Formats: sequence, structure tokens, C-alpha cells
Amino acid sequence: MNEKIIEYARALDQVSRDRRRDFHKHAETAWYEMRTSAIIAKTLTELGYEVLTGSQVCLDEARIGLPAKEELRAHGELALEQGAPAEYLTEEMKQGFTGVIGILRCGAGPVVALRFDIDALGLFEDEKEGHRPYREGFSSVNPGMMHACGHDGHAAIGLGTAEVLMKIKDELHGTVKLIFQPGEEGGKGARAIVAHGHLDDVDYFVGTHIAPDDGPDDGDVTPGTWGSLANSRYDVEFLGQAAHAGGFPENGKSAIVAAANAVINLTAIPRHSGGITRVNVGTIHGGSGRNVIPEKAVIQMEVRGETTEICNYMDSEARRICQAAADMTGCQCRMISMGACESQRSDVDFLEQIAEIVERELPQLKISTVKNAQNWGSEDISFMMNRVQAHGGKATYMRSMTKTASAQHTTAFDFDEKVLVNAIETFSAIAWSLLK
Repeated sequence: MNEKIIEYARALDQVSRDRRRDFHKHAETAWYEMRTSAIIAKTLTELGYEVLTGSQVCLDEARIGLPAKEELRAHGELALEQGAPAEYLTEEMKQGFTGVIGILRCGAGPVVALRFDIDALGLFEDEKEGHRPYREGFSSVNPGMMHACGHDGHAAIGLGTAEVLMKIKDELHGTVKLIFQPGEEGGKGARAIVAHGHLDDVDYFVGTHIAPDDGPDDGDVTPGTWGSLANSRYDVEFLGQAAHAGGFPENGKSAIVAAANAVINLTAIPRHSGGITRVNVGTIHGGSGRNVIPEKAVIQMEVRGETTEICNYMDSEARRICQAAADMTGCQCRMISMGACESQRSDVDFLEQIAEIVERELPQLKISTVKNAQNWGSEDISFMMNRVQAHGGKATYMRSMTKTASAQHTTAFDFDEKVLVNAIETFSAIAWSLLK
């Protein structure tokens, strides 16, 4: 069977590259992934999968950080113009219900979930001859949206894995769930899928992320990771009272003063003895002129913690400080959640099992010397992993290594597309081994 998996995956080399480049060219950020979702839904349907879209994927009340309705509607029309298959671009998708789940039922047996995030970042892509996507004509045509983290590759890997598993479905015993997740950047999408219950019956959960091969990972596959920081992100609005700064300053309540006090005091949150903490204010905007006491100011901020509990401490302190800064200046404060992540760990026995599967079934791929590598940053795959682990299932978050043109989350990011077939082989071999 391993020879068949390798054969089927390698036959998808060019189509996977083409899919990745198409997704890259039409990059879509969180809750805008309408064209991407429609194409994925069409492909899975044609392959013969049971397909869930729209509100079947993400629970409405669990979605956060949604763009304005008119902006979503406008992007829906753009997605149609850019080639989204009309019969799959549903009205719900145009309301920001993006993401797709493909289900392959193969009788009695375990439930295996494979996760592929599909959203882009809010960046303007490089327009330089040295940047291959620009030079070869597949850089983003959507200004301010760019696949700078490899999620275009993840989407292509997911579709390739879907094709291979459908070809070997008679060898499988159980259920496969292919989760194409919206809104990973900023921690928006995973918990809305979890809240819908899609992870509640999962026995084995596997995700991966394309990663540079010049770091601590010295193989083609790192079977497990740990240490992603829990995270909470907010837009904080301070609302005061406008007044003439020279004529009647006593009538004003400065929202900028409130915001400035919040910024200073957020950085003074006492760190936690239990582990790593982070706090950052990334932007501050407000005011209308030098002689007007400003009535509105907004900051974008985040806190992180090594564990979910430590992050909860940072979150509570941040809320207290922002409210106190508003109270002190007679302003109002509104904190709008823009995303969150929990802390994450892979099951060691499961990642060891995956290492054995890859070494046995895919001997052309090398397992990294460090099988369980430390992550930094934050990743909302944690919500999915933690839900599976909470009811006794096994979960791991792998890395798939390749050469990259620059660091992730930079405007010159690109990667060697050979990783696509490697990852398709890896996911397919894992699913087959768990369900054979």
C-alpha cells in the first residue's frame, strides 16, 4: 500500500503546485476565504466526499473578528469575478461562513481528523523580480491579502490528500474528516469549528505546518510540536467627550489620554512566576485635530501566556487596566475580542507512532532528530487538539520542512513546492495506517 500511496501522491505533483499557485494568486484573509472555500467544496464533492459548508462548519455565535457585512458582500462579488464556482459560492459564504469539511465514511472504525488552514495574511506582497510569485505571475491580485505563511500550500496538501484517500478508500475502516479551516491567523476560526462539535467524536487528530528547513528541524517531517503560547487579542475602543481644547477644555473627556494610560499600564502587568508571558500594543489611533479634545481612540493589543491559565491571568489584568484607564478619565471602554488561542502539546506516544509510520511506509522521507520540537507564537489548532485530548483522543501538530525564500509573515515569503507531495504522502500514510 505504501507504494500505491507514493505513486498516487507523486502523480499529483503538478496539479498540487497549480492549486497552490491559484490559491496564492487569489489570497483571502479570515472570513473572506470565499473563493478558496467554494473551490475546495467543489473539488471534494466531485471526488465523492460528504461535504459540509457554511454554517454547517462554524457555529455562528462562536465566530469572532468578523468584517462588516457590506465588506463581506463586496468580497463575495469579487470572488465570483475571480472564478469562484457560482453553484458552490453560497449565500452563507458571502456572509463570512467560510471553511469546508469533507467526510469519508468507510464503515466501522476510528475517526481520524486532518486539519488544513486556508487563510492568508493582511500583507501587501512584494512586487520585485526576485520574488518568484511576482516574476512568474502568481502573486496576489488582492491588495493587502497575501499567503505569507504557507496556508495556500496547506489547502493544496489537503486536496491532494483527499484524492489519495479516495483512491484507497476500500482499504480504510473508519471515518476521515478533512477540515479546511478559515481564520487561523489571529485565532478566529478553529474554536468556531470546535464549538460546532466536529471534534467531539475524533479519535486521532493530525495537523501540520510548512516550516523552513534551516531551523532546528533537520528532516522532512517533524512528527510533533509543543509550546505554542495561549493568546488573547482585542481591539479596545475608548469613548470620551469632544470639546474645544482652548475654549472649553473642562467639557472634554480625552479618549487619547485614556488610551495612553492603558498602553503604559498594560506593559506594567506583573509577569507570572508560573511561566512565560507576553503583552503588546501594536497600534493606537484617535483624534481629529490638535485643538480638539478627542472623543474616540482605539488600540490593538494582545496578551500571551505559556499556558492557558497564565494567559487567562494576563487577560484579566489587561481588562482591569483598560477599564481603569477609562474610568480615571471619565471615558467608556469597550473591548472587542479579535481572536484567541489555547496552549498546545502533542501526545508523545502518538507522535512516536507517526514517526514509525513514516519511517516504515515512506522511507524516502527523513524524520527530524528532535521528534517533538518547541513552537513559539500562537496557533488556534490548539482548540482542536485540546478538545480531542479532553475526551481521550490523540493529537499531534507536525511540521513539514522545505526551503523558504524568506521568513514567514514577510512580504517576500515563498517556499519550495516539493513539500506538497511530501506532505500528501505523509497525511495519506498516517490515515491509512490508523484505519487499515
